[in-house]
Amino acid sequence: MATLLGLRSHLTFPKTTVKPFAVLNQTHKMRVPFELKQGQNRRFHQLPSGLNMEVIEQKRERSDKPNPPLVFVHGSYHAAWCWAEHWFPFFSASGFDCYAVSLLGQGESDAPPGTVAGSLQTHADDVADFIEENLSLPPVLLGHSFGGLIIQNYIARLKTEQSIEMKTSYPELGGAVLVCSVPPSGNSGLVWRYLFTKPIAAFKVTRSLAAKAFQTDLSLCKETFFSSTMEDHLVLRYQELMKESSRMPLFDLRKLNALLPVPSVPKSSIEVLVLGAKDDFIVDAKGLSETGEFYGVSPVCVEGVAHDMMLDCSWEKGAAIILSWLDGLSR
Repeated sequence: MATLLGLRSHLTFPKTTVKPFAVLNQTHKMRVPFELKQGQNRRFHQLPSGLNMEVIEQKRERSDKPNPPLVFVHGSYHAAWCWAEHWFPFFSASGFDCYAVSLLGQGESDAPPGTVAGSLQTHADDVADFIEENLSLPPVLLGHSFGGLIIQNYIARLKTEQSIEMKTSYPELGGAVLVCSVPPSGNSGLVWRYLFTKPIAAFKVTRSLAAKAFQTDLSLCKETFFSSTMEDHLVLRYQELMKESSRMPLFDLRKLNALLPVPSVPKSSIEVLVLGAKDDFIVDAKGLSETGEFYGVSPVCVEGVAHDMMLDCSWEKGAAIILSWLDGLSR
């Protein structure tokens, strides 16, 4: 886990009705920074706490119809960069404004006090605050792995946003895409199934993720996140970026599992696409089915891709399915 915090000097701006991005002069928190591609920008959204959340954006290349903006939420050991590599150029060329956040304590975002980056609620609150302050149209939220679980929490809280306990307004969504998402019950079911049916795989997953061995073992990193045909030099590049992306755990998993499953929602409340990968080493077929059943939809399982569908060597397969689904939303 990266521990380099770096020194930051920056300008701060007062919170307004439409809050601008912060403009920062900063040393990189990640010692292996992601170099932006043409048409991409890195900004920092100031949260109500005063902490700054990294946002990478790429605006659409054409605007022949009012497509909803796309907001991407990463999972553990990743940050906003994982979406900017392939999917941002693809979706911006298809007419969508793209925004990816780095959750607190991840990527170039500020780290909160304490030992973990946040909870399902605080991460969802941060995403909601970004949407509320910066977007004028209801976005489609796209979440990967634990980022998908954060989006599930967002959807559930949409129905209770007027609750007296709520401190953050949750803007309406145009839809949601759950990519290789942790299911509504969390990851405990996945772990137990692997222990009883795939003990060797269970050992590898535990060693890779819990012990963070993926950071130093190239072969294990490839097996955990990518297809076997992924070229080693690409795996090495992403391994270095993932190593630097998470300065603190995304959640306290013990506390997280105590709050699950995600509260149920009316099946017609929001359009949801549940997308999985045939060669996913982390989220199994039963976990994918559980998520689909929860939202009353048939999950789509993509052949020839692994858990990091947006970075894998056949990344365009999942992107094409999402684009087709997005086109169906506007009809």
